[in-house]
Amino acid sequence: MTQTDPSQTEPPLTREHTRPRQSLWIKVPVALAAVLALLFAGSRLDLLPGLGDVFGEKTTDRSGPALLKSIQDMSRYEAASGNFQVVVDLEKDTKFLPDAIRGSRVLYVGAGTVGSYVDLGKVAQGNVTVNKDRTTATLRLPHAVLGKPAIDPDRSYAVSKQRGLLDRLGDFFSDNPNNEHAVQKLAAQHIAEAAKDSGLAGRAEKNTTSMLQGLLHSLGFRQVSVVYG
Repeated sequence: MTQTDPSQTEPPLTREHTRPRQSLWIKVPVALAAVLALLFAGSRLDLLPGLGDVFGEKTTDRSGPALLKSIQDMSRYEAASGNFQVVVDLEKDTKFLPDAIRGSRVLYVGAGTVGSYVDLGKVAQGNVTVNKDRTTATLRLPHAVLGKPAIDPDRSYAVSKQRGLLDRLGDFFSDNPNNEHAVQKLAAQHIAEAAKDSGLAGRAEKNTTSMLQGLLHSLGFRQVSVVYG
């Protein structure tokens, strides 16, 4: 009887025997990442009930109290107000670079109001003439003035935003990405120009005349004339 060498009967370890242990360290993190991705997608798309409460966002307002900086006495009569809307198409290009690399284009809908008023505080004593019987009065007032446009954030919004690669990287490292200050300022300028051509100031003078005539008629005046300028 011959004796066999144990070293010859047992096969040597190969890479196939060690591969399951090595692949295990790779499969576990991948599977964990896939599960987290599914949970996130389910919470975003409401596919799994109850996950919205777990991954839901919480908003906390830690703002301080508003401080009163100043008070200004007003003597003007707000006689008319106009609502305006403008579509701003603002595009910025860079020379010798395509828009996909550097450039931006924003399509913005801006809505706001412009008021028109007559400053009654500028009426001097000589601008008001009353006869002896106090039945006739003549008032000379300054022309109506347009106020500054007030952009309404609840009715203003960006329709589309297109940015190049460098602009996106700049927004990533910026403290204030996607700043809409430029389009809001441009929208206010267009609204102010539209208010000048809308006849809003003339409407304010007409309403002021009606208000003063009604007030003086109630005081016993029969004839009231209001002159502007």
